[in-house]
Amino acid sequence: MDALPAILVVDDEPRSRESLCRILADDFEVFTAGSAGEATQLLARRNIHLVLCDQRMPDRSGVEFLKSVKAQWPDVIRMIISGYTDAHDIIDGINEAGIFQYITKPWHPESLVLTLRNACRLQELQRQNELLAVELRMAPNAAQAVVATRKRGVRRAYDLDDGIVRAPGGPMDEVCLRLREVAPYDVPVLLFGASGTGKELAARALHYNSPRWNKAFVVENCGALPDELLESELFGHKRGAFTGAIDEHVGLFERADGGTVFLDEIGEVSPAFQVKLLRVLQEGEIRPLGSGKTRKVDVRVIAATNKDLEVEVRAKRFRADLFYRLAGMIIRLPALADRPDDLPLLIDVLLAKAQAALGKRVAGVTAAAREALRRHDWPGNVRELQNEVQRMLVRGREGTMLGLDVISPHILAAEDPAEDDALPDGWAGPHGTLKERVERLEATIVRETLARHRWNKSKAARELGLSRVGLRSKLERYGLENVQPLPVRRAL
Repeated sequence: MDALPAILVVDDEPRSRESLCRILADDFEVFTAGSAGEATQLLARRNIHLVLCDQRMPDRSGVEFLKSVKAQWPDVIRMIISGYTDAHDIIDGINEAGIFQYITKPWHPESLVLTLRNACRLQELQRQNELLAVELRMAPNAAQAVVATRKRGVRRAYDLDDGIVRAPGGPMDEVCLRLREVAPYDVPVLLFGASGTGKELAARALHYNSPRWNKAFVVENCGALPDELLESELFGHKRGAFTGAIDEHVGLFERADGGTVFLDEIGEVSPAFQVKLLRVLQEGEIRPLGSGKTRKVDVRVIAATNKDLEVEVRAKRFRADLFYRLAGMIIRLPALADRPDDLPLLIDVLLAKAQAALGKRVAGVTAAAREALRRHDWPGNVRELQNEVQRMLVRGREGTMLGLDVISPHILAAEDPAEDDALPDGWAGPHGTLKERVERLEATIVRETLARHRWNKSKAARELGLSRVGLRSKLERYGLENVQPLPVRRAL
């Protein structure tokens, strides 16, 4: 049996250390330290994979301590956990201490465990990549054969027949037909669809079914960065080009030379950056920030957006010439709500992937649970479904069927439109235990009360006979913190 990843929890509060130990003990080998000095001694003696450190400690701040960890043990993953979200602390942590993630309190146990698991898994993948690089230097032919085999495996994963999950005759058949038509030709493609519909999956399918499949595929979310950082990420920069540019940086366009660049959320870029991107696409060359020389690059550009760029062009918010450069072919991805026949297949595939990722096995999903999932409208599309299936797996017992008891309450509260008129108000449905039905009924009452009071929590709490803290606990329990209120039902 493989050894569990070792995690060091650094917190001066004994109760916080004990609480984290209880949560993490099943998945990790947990060590604790009450101060930075004690933690340093443990790091010197033990092979620690990840340090989870409180930000506010009496001897040193978490960021200061993790800066020293980065200097002495650069391979150790560094995370901050804190109830304080000061922007300067976060920026310092990312820039100076190389913080992998800044976790805010209060944290949810399941989410925290998943975050730490993913971080440790990423470290293991990086370690394997480093070993592969060593193999490549020591035994080029054998290592190249391993790389080629892995690349072929990745290519098979994005095959248009088997890689994109869909039922015969559904709307994704048309999408795959369009992808198959355009993949072999070196033309830009614009993917349009709501968030979570699988635009990056479609982009990877285009790349791995094109002549460029054996070269790099790189991704950039254009909506996540300001212009200067986005320009640096895509086109690179020279040392000293701007404050903080202490080294030369090779941009994604240059790294992907011969391959594909996927520009997600292209509709979010500013007018000023649109001009720079248009020049690169027209000339086929980049100029790194701070450099006076241009460099030729050969890349295929695939862009994606959840905005209707034709509307944005008419409104003068997006350049028409850039739009036509990007839209050599436009492919629209349907929402999950428009793919009802695909849902059962997606549930099974996403569950299989979650089991492989988390190392936990269950017997499947019950018919009642599948019916509850079918009734939800999935505004977050496939990504929301993926998160829900993973959450169900975490909550379920190993070796059993996943039932209604592990589904998020706000999904259980969804009503079947076909049955809405035939059911009385507050009907909890025919499936599940008494406890499950009562919880669904309670979630509906809380939600409708908030709707009547225009989401005024003080008034709703008074009507329900709850304190604001009690109401907040109900909202968290039933996953209603960010859910829009249901339409109010009025008596006839």
